[in-house]
Amino acid sequence: MMTIVLWITGSILVAAAALAIVRIARGPSILERVLATDVLLVIIAAGLTIEMAVNKHTDNLIFVVLCCMIGFIGSVTVARYVTDRRNA
Repeated sequence: MMTIVLWITGSILVAAAALAIVRIARGPSILERVLATDVLLVIIAAGLTIEMAVNKHTDNLIFVVLCCMIGFIGSVTVARYVTDRRNA
């Protein structure tokens, strides 16, 4: 049963990652590219979390936290930069 769940979630994450990469490449604005990059980091964190659940360990937990922190800090930084640039 766990193998079926692993294949289903893995295929959904691969499809989502492919779509996020397409949005990064074709995004018309920098904000859409940053959002797609943030989504890609969340997909990577979800993949690591699924791997930890299947193998019953927490070795990659620091990488999951780092992915989430980098995504959040990067998105906030770009959003503040774009907001400051539009107000000037």
